[in-house]
Amino acid sequence: MPHYQRPGWFTKNVFNRLVAGLTRAGVDVRGSRILEVRGRTSGQWRRTPVNLLTFEGGEYLVAPRGHTQWVRNLRVSGRGRLLLGRRVREFTATELADEDKSPLLREYLRRWSWEVGAFFGGVGADSSEEELRRIAPDHPVFRLVVS
Repeated sequence: MPHYQRPGWFTKNVFNRLVAGLTRAGVDVRGSRILEVRGRTSGQWRRTPVNLLTFEGGEYLVAPRGHTQWVRNLRVSGRGRLLLGRRVREFTATELADEDKSPLLREYLRRWSWEVGAFFGGVGADSSEEELRRIAPDHPVFRLVVS
């Protein structure tokens, strides 16, 4: 069974709504964006707040909660949109292999461990490469190419 951690009540009803509201208003909350991806069954656009990781000239989405609905939808569609206020950026996405994720997971944890650290099973930005490789299958990472 793929790793997935459901958001708690506070995260779902307060924190995510607050960040999403600010992001829709055009406020960049430490890299926050609204991700839009078409549902793999319905074809309807689905929205969720994400942290856009810029690292060594590339842009990435990391799934701290694991194999979420947005991950499953992005795997099927291969494309989506990132929103910040009125600015919309369309992209195509390629999922990274587990062996390529360690530096990205380390940087993601360095920037956002205060927000998402609980979802990484005690692994942090200062953890060993071995620990990062161990958790890599639980956290999908996508490289984005803006259209």
